[in-house]
Amino acid sequence: MSSGAAPEEPVRFGIMGCGSIARKLSRAMLLVGPAVDVAAVASRSGDKARLFAADNGLPAGTRLHGSYEALLDDPDIDAIYLPLPTSLHLKWATAAAERGKHLLLEKPTALCAAELDPILAACEASGVQFMDSTMWMHNPRTAKMRQLIADQGAIGDVRVINSIVSFRANEDFLQNDIRVKPDLDALGALGDIGWYCIRAILWAVDYELPKNVIALRHPVKNQAGVLLSCGASLYWADGKVATFHCSFLTNLTMDVTVVGTNGTIHVTDLVIPYDEKYGPFSLDSKTNFTELTTGWDPHPSKNVVTTDLPQEALMVQEFCRLVRNMRDAGGKPEGKWPAITRKTQIVVDAVKTSIDNGCESVDVVS
Repeated sequence: MSSGAAPEEPVRFGIMGCGSIARKLSRAMLLVGPAVDVAAVASRSGDKARLFAADNGLPAGTRLHGSYEALLDDPDIDAIYLPLPTSLHLKWATAAAERGKHLLLEKPTALCAAELDPILAACEASGVQFMDSTMWMHNPRTAKMRQLIADQGAIGDVRVINSIVSFRANEDFLQNDIRVKPDLDALGALGDIGWYCIRAILWAVDYELPKNVIALRHPVKNQAGVLLSCGASLYWADGKVATFHCSFLTNLTMDVTVVGTNGTIHVTDLVIPYDEKYGPFSLDSKTNFTELTTGWDPHPSKNVVTTDLPQEALMVQEFCRLVRNMRDAGGKPEGKWPAITRKTQIVVDAVKTSIDNGCESVDVVS
């Protein structure tokens, strides 16, 4: 008889909604292996749930529900991954938390902080784990860059951050995607990819909220008033400044530059790495001109952080670790994740208010 410890019980996931991003997360769950059981999928129709399960290679035992309520009523579910349109988050995320389901919520997490707060309150009241689905946060490259940013010798004091996230959407996307529909995802590009820019900026300053934001002039909206392209500058009381731009109208770009008094970190594929197992970035530290100002010395160092699992699988893995710690060891929810989400949402709100008010300065109030 083996004296080894019994294998850990998997975290039983229910997927609420069968949109395209859910395909990526279902693959991630399967990659994590026995720590995760894709126990159920729910859509507004049983046929769509069955098609999703078949197309994505889900286990034969995955339960298929023809309504979201049926998934919430499923007693054999520990956690819900919720990738529904943002306008539906308040209703269904709150309901999931109230049923005692841990919640992995797709970003943007809500249309505004006033809608996010009841979700977070429901999670706290039920004692369940909350995490938003910002995948790059879980890439080991992110931790390595954060370590360097915290190194006074390498980077010094962070003073400037620039971020651009964009992709050139085709005409079908611009006419029909949920991210351009005011009744589904009214934040448009600001919520979809501006979220990444704002999160990256906050991450670079260890989540210190800016004092105020000013939206960049001439944001682009569709005929329904949904943002297709926009940006903003963020200002801190100590003089730090950040600028971001996000767009559905320009070439695929995922740049973040963090500039300190001693060094600069630059990453060009932050949100989705060029290759899911390799994370490159460059570091300039104590850089100066060569004699006669004909070049730089030293040249930037090229760094690559490797990973066995893609960042979305690492996100699922970490979320499951937190859930198991609560379910099996009596642990408490990890509070940093809802706190980071709420700060991101607060800045999104301030940028949206600045845009709506003709690009006036808006104070950031927590």
